[in-house]
Amino acid sequence: MRSNRLTLALALVAIAAPGALAAQANANIQATANVLTPLTVTAGNPLAFGDVFPGVAKTIAPVDAGVGSFGIVGETGAEVTLNFGTLPTQLSSGANTLPISFPSGSAAHGDGAADVTFDPNSVETTNLIGTALSVFIGGTVTPAVAQPAGAYSGNITLTVAYTGN
Repeated sequence: MRSNRLTLALALVAIAAPGALAAQANANIQATANVLTPLTVTAGNPLAFGDVFPGVAKTIAPVDAGVGSFGIVGETGAEVTLNFGTLPTQLSSGANTLPISFPSGSAAHGDGAADVTFDPNSVETTNLIGTALSVFIGGTVTPAVAQPAGAYSGNITLTVAYTGN
C-alpha cells in the first residue's frame, strides 16, 4: 500500500509540473538613453587690469573693458552649474606677488545684453540661452605702496557641468 501511495504522489507531481510551467509568462522591454550634446567651454578674453600703480587698487567689473570671458556651448536650454572653484588670491611675477580678489557681483553670465551678476566664490546655477552662454569675470588687484614693477599673472579656471535638469 505504501508503494502505491508513493507511486501515486510521484505521478501527481509529474502531472502538475508541466501545468505549472505552462502558467508562466514573460515579456521584454528595451533600455534606452539619448545622450545629449557634451558641454564645451572655451577661454575668451583674459582678465586684463592693464597698467596698475603701486598703492592704488584697481577694479574691473563684469561690464568693464578688460573683463575676462568664457564661452559655453551645450544642449538647448539645459541647466548648468558655473564653478570657478578656487580663485587665485595673488598674481605672480617671478618671486613677487600681487593680491587679487573677486568680490560678490564680480562675475556675470548671459548673452552680453542682459547679464546676471553673481558671486564667483559660490557655485551658480543657470540655463543656457539657446545652446550658448557667456560668462564674465572681473576682480580687484591691490598693489602695495612698494609693489615691485613687473608683469603679473595667474590662472582662473571655470568648470561647467550639466545638472541633469
